[in-house]
Amino acid sequence: MKQPMPKKRINKVGSLEEGFSRIIDGCSLMFGGFGGVGNPPTIINGILQKGIKDLTLIGNDAGFPTIGIGKVVSQGRAKKMIVSHIGSNPVAGQLMIDGKMEVEFCPQGTLAERIRAGGVGLGGILTDIGIDSMIEEGKQMIKINGQDFLLETALTADVSIVYAKKADTFGNLVYETSARNNNPLVAMAGRYTIVEAEQIVETGELDPEAIITPGVYVDIVVQSKGIDWKWAWE
Repeated sequence: MKQPMPKKRINKVGSLEEGFSRIIDGCSLMFGGFGGVGNPPTIINGILQKGIKDLTLIGNDAGFPTIGIGKVVSQGRAKKMIVSHIGSNPVAGQLMIDGKMEVEFCPQGTLAERIRAGGVGLGGILTDIGIDSMIEEGKQMIKINGQDFLLETALTADVSIVYAKKADTFGNLVYETSARNNNPLVAMAGRYTIVEAEQIVETGELDPEAIITPGVYVDIVVQSKGIDWKWAWE
């Protein structure tokens, strides 16, 4: 009897250049991280080196002027941000005041849920957070069982960039402590997801119980060159 051919393992490890073929001027870019922790440093530096501009950035915050995604913001590469706050980056605040960058604010929990909704294919979520405030402006109100809710639309992006402690060659991901933050949600919500990993191992070498993001959400894994900024609290 003829023996079945062994299944070929998928290898998603690639070069930074391959990943950057999807990050172009004017695209929407969703990023993981919180105050810089969990932002992918090598990808961010690549954006700066390539001069990519007019980005719509979607993520928790604007980082710090010289930390994380804040480096992209501070160089004026973003035309719009959808974030929960920009208070840690005064450059972002000035760009907004000067009309050089549009900022859409969204409560942190709502933002995370909008990203999650985008990742799982929902059209949006209902929440009572922001009613009778600036948050409700221009949004549809829906009444359920006598209670008012705002319809918050789901968020997706052309490209998601994610930072992981470990990745295997199929793209299964393990995160390090608080650097996990928004990365698992962001990994799901990009039409093309690029992972920067501190360590890359063969498929099967990761503890299945430690995997947070399944490789099915990941398109390419690139090797990190390490964090090259000094943290604000150091």
